[in-house]
Amino acid sequence: MKRSYVLMCLFVVMMITAACSNESSSGKEENTDVPQEITYASTSDAAGLSPIDTNDSVSSNVTYQVYETLFVQNPETMEIEPLLAESYDNPDDNTWVIQLKEGITFHDGTPFNAEAVKYTFEQLKDPDRAAPRASLLAPVSSIEVEDEYTVVLRTNEPYGPMLAALSHTNAAIVSPEADQGHDINKEPVGTGPFVFEEWVEGDHITLTRNEDYWRDPATLEKITFKVVPEFSTAISMLETGEVQFIDAISSDHINRVESIQDVEVQKTDGTRVSYFGFNMEKEPFNELAFREAVAYGVDQEAYVSQLNDLGIYNESIIGPNVFGYEEAAKDNGFVYDQEKAKQIIEDNGYAGQQITLLAATRDNYMKMAEIVQSQLSDIGLNVSIETMEWASFLEIVRKGEYEMTFLGWSNSTADGSELLYPNLHSDNIGSSNYARYENDEFDQLVEESRATVDQELRKQKLNEANLIAMEEAPWIIMDHGIVTGAYDASIEGLVLDPTGKWSLYPVQR
Repeated sequence: MKRSYVLMCLFVVMMITAACSNESSSGKEENTDVPQEITYASTSDAAGLSPIDTNDSVSSNVTYQVYETLFVQNPETMEIEPLLAESYDNPDDNTWVIQLKEGITFHDGTPFNAEAVKYTFEQLKDPDRAAPRASLLAPVSSIEVEDEYTVVLRTNEPYGPMLAALSHTNAAIVSPEADQGHDINKEPVGTGPFVFEEWVEGDHITLTRNEDYWRDPATLEKITFKVVPEFSTAISMLETGEVQFIDAISSDHINRVESIQDVEVQKTDGTRVSYFGFNMEKEPFNELAFREAVAYGVDQEAYVSQLNDLGIYNESIIGPNVFGYEEAAKDNGFVYDQEKAKQIIEDNGYAGQQITLLAATRDNYMKMAEIVQSQLSDIGLNVSIETMEWASFLEIVRKGEYEMTFLGWSNSTADGSELLYPNLHSDNIGSSNYARYENDEFDQLVEESRATVDQELRKQKLNEANLIAMEEAPWIIMDHGIVTGAYDASIEGLVLDPTGKWSLYPVQR
């Protein structure tokens, strides 16, 4: 009897142990053998790894994991929250007193403090360095260190988008010692959750976990940014598990991606705008009649219809998810009218005009170029396409060595002032104003939108500036984008925000 009772007890214990084991294997424990590594595939290599010296989404994808900003946008609410900053105060409209978090170090062991902030912002503003996004801090007249963890920014007039500017990836804080000691565009040093390990140009960039991170260390141990020039190849690598994450999925590939087993797809209405731009310093592109003919001759809806719901047709430069958008603006563009376009070309002697469309070797820009080439050929222009690798393309358009091209703006701040000022204000010709557009009335309105903290007044000024730029057509808006990403189902915690940014800090497998 006693022996039977003991055997029964042993049997019960074994059953409970087995049940616990099964319960554990059905939960997170089943991932304990999965390497905490992610390989992300990009069709282009980074242009550089310094937030001061770059201004493209490919580079920002990497720097966003290595560097940090004083403030950050919550990806779910889009509210701006402190990150490296502890708090801020406005004793008056022209003064921003920012308290910094203490006890944080850069990856090279040097301290993060007010001196580092001052150094970074002065480098961003330095005309000799020619930072592409110097416009973020253009209104700042002085940067003062009040004490080790307090920095004071002063402006000559109120600056409404200040917190949005300070949350921008290009306003991330760099190690002064690293920047002075070597090229941080090749070997970045920040305070972020991941540390730079190597960059084999044209092949991959590797980051590893920052074990001394000021918050809890990331779960991921290693991130590889793999250059895969053909997006179809990247999708095949996602299918086979060679890569675990891709984003910016084009309309040509979205159906294939959505059909892959054990792959999750995210879609979010975005702040990105894609456009067809003119070089306003060259003839006949600097002539309004020519731009009007092209604007009437380009059928953006024909392009958007091919995007498989990954784009929105709206001719307003400021898009629906950007601060400053007014619904009525979408009706102020150039409605497709091929006959009107032909008439303008005939009246102004543009028939047979030879044009070269410069396009970066990225799927969406190539698609735009092919459609626009066909449409402009139909209205009597002689159009060819020149393609160029991403980093070289950026350098060429920054110098103004092109006629017409295709570009986009992710708008990392989701603020209309930080769309119109860097891209179309004359202050930024030679940096981020690739169209080299100049209009005094437009400039004044954009400046006024930045020089007030009255948000309703800012919206009014932005709308007025938007309508002027739409009328003068330095850009023809191709679409307002949908943010997309696809990743292995083992990945948890990945969030794509409307600006297209993503952080791998909260991610695990």
